[in-house]
Amino acid sequence: MNTIHPLACVSPKAVLGDGITVGPYAFIDDDVTIGDGTIIHPHATIFKYTTIGKECEVFPGAVVGAIPQDLKFDGEVTYVQIGDRVTIRECATINRGTKASGKGVTKVGDDTLLMSYTHVAHDCTVGKHCILVSYVGIAGETDVDDWAILGGSAVAHQFSRIGCHAMVGGCSRITKDVPPYVLCGREPLSYAGVNIVGLRRRGFSSEVIRNIKDIYDTIYYQGYNTSDACTKVEAGFPPSEERDIILNFIRASKRGIIRGSETTGHERSSVD
Repeated sequence: MNTIHPLACVSPKAVLGDGITVGPYAFIDDDVTIGDGTIIHPHATIFKYTTIGKECEVFPGAVVGAIPQDLKFDGEVTYVQIGDRVTIRECATINRGTKASGKGVTKVGDDTLLMSYTHVAHDCTVGKHCILVSYVGIAGETDVDDWAILGGSAVAHQFSRIGCHAMVGGCSRITKDVPPYVLCGREPLSYAGVNIVGLRRRGFSSEVIRNIKDIYDTIYYQGYNTSDACTKVEAGFPPSEERDIILNFIRASKRGIIRGSETTGHERSSVD
């Protein structure tokens, strides 16, 4: 049974699952699909062509599925797809995709938290278990891979990519791709080590974390250019899921990866 406040505006063309709560003055447009157990708080707005999964929560002032802020948008039918157990806090905005991008859909994966005033622009893909802290803004066609965390007020240039398990410091300007498993901060945005605490929390062993650190020491601190460093890593480290994720990410980067810091690899904190 759904609980829909009489002051909510819910289109008869919306498809609602079971156990949904809709607060007063919330607006749910035509062609919206909402999964079981989702809560739409007062004054939240869900525009058309939006799909929201199960057990999500959309807080007051959030706007999901508005048309993209892109001059190439020509009124075409495009989409927003939100996974299960996603939390969208106050005044966050998630825009629909565009035909010009070749994607036409903006996606947010399962178990992701978008804090207050975050903005996910057209055709972005945010993975599973991500956290975008308050006032983060990611421009069109940015990809944020699973388990990544973007600190408060960080902003990402269009077409940027943030790798899995990466953590980006608050107020950062992301103009280059951020490789998987790393910490980064400073201005300009720079590699600051491996996300050791985050990886430990997610069950990575000390041996695997040490291997990731050694790979990045090779990439950033042994004087190679990026291409030669990848070749060195491929030849010098046994195949592993983490090694291959790092190499595939860097080799696929179109914007180039963030710079290394001036601190040497020997001054990094211990993995043990």
